[in-house]
Amino acid sequence: MINKTYLESLRARISELETEMSQPGVAADQNKMQTLMRDYTHQKTVAAVAETFIGLQDTIAESRELLADAATDAELREMAEMELAEAEEKLPAAEKAVLVALLPPEPADTKNVIVEIRAGTGGDEAALFTGDLFRMYSRYAETNGLKLSVMDVSPSEVGGYKEVVFSVEGEEVYKRLKYESGTHRVQRVPETETQGRIHTSAATVAVLAEVEDVDVEIKPEDLKIDTYRASGSGGQHVNTTDSAIRITHIPTGTVVQCQDERSQHKNKAAAMRVLRARIYEDQQAAIEAEQAESRRSQVGSGDRSEKIRTYNYPQNRLTDHRINLTLYKLDRVMEGDLNEIFTALHDHDVELKIKAQTDKIG
Repeated sequence: MINKTYLESLRARISELETEMSQPGVAADQNKMQTLMRDYTHQKTVAAVAETFIGLQDTIAESRELLADAATDAELREMAEMELAEAEEKLPAAEKAVLVALLPPEPADTKNVIVEIRAGTGGDEAALFTGDLFRMYSRYAETNGLKLSVMDVSPSEVGGYKEVVFSVEGEEVYKRLKYESGTHRVQRVPETETQGRIHTSAATVAVLAEVEDVDVEIKPEDLKIDTYRASGSGGQHVNTTDSAIRITHIPTGTVVQCQDERSQHKNKAAAMRVLRARIYEDQQAAIEAEQAESRRSQVGSGDRSEKIRTYNYPQNRLTDHRINLTLYKLDRVMEGDLNEIFTALHDHDVELKIKAQTDKIG
């Protein structure tokens, strides 16, 4: 129940958090400080929207009381009618803002990401499409002030990539990109198609939240590390030393590799970043599988086998199958114009979570 008593309890909790964060030694514990700051920001947000919501409720009650009083003069009655109409108009949006704020924050939303794109069905055309997707995300990162760094590539003989792995760093990157995991399907006429027939091919995308050592414990004795000579497109780009790294996490069988850097040390560090992210993702998937209701409230499962989007070049059309969103601006999307899609996916996810929350309360 959102009332003044609840608002006071929020303010008390905010004060407690401020006191706790100011304690000696807390600032030195980065993990604890991040947890406290996340809770503090959440409580402050809830308090702000709750105050607005309660203020509107008070205005409505006071206005109705004045209008019900026969002794209220005409001027005051007119003012009360105006305030009542304005408050009633604003109340639904304020109530929704409270429900959104009450959703528990997702710690991973603030993390950077590692993105893996792999060519799927479609042969050479799938590899070219993988390259197109990589360019799309690169342009998005560039136009939104994010830092994109390539970690591993496996070029295709005809252009594009069999596989490309890269990191993206910036503000709330995982929150923006997390819905991209799944199968992306393309429909277009390949340049080699003489009959003008439309071909369908696909690529899979995995978006992994990048985690720190404190999030995932990996024991050195559980790792098998191999070095090999990096492959390249020829000429000066071929690496002449065994700088590429392949790491196998023995308990889970997870294998990662990195060959983009010239330094073996840098490749190993990059491969460990990918390994931690993959293991973290597996751990979270296991937790979410146990929480079936929570899993169903999300937009898609994040499974790479799930077909999430179709890119139709002849019609300049993009369709996101999870939310029935269709846009006729594929040319702009492929240039990195993704904000409309990301916003629609996020808003839909929030709606589902609000419904799940209210159903649970009800």
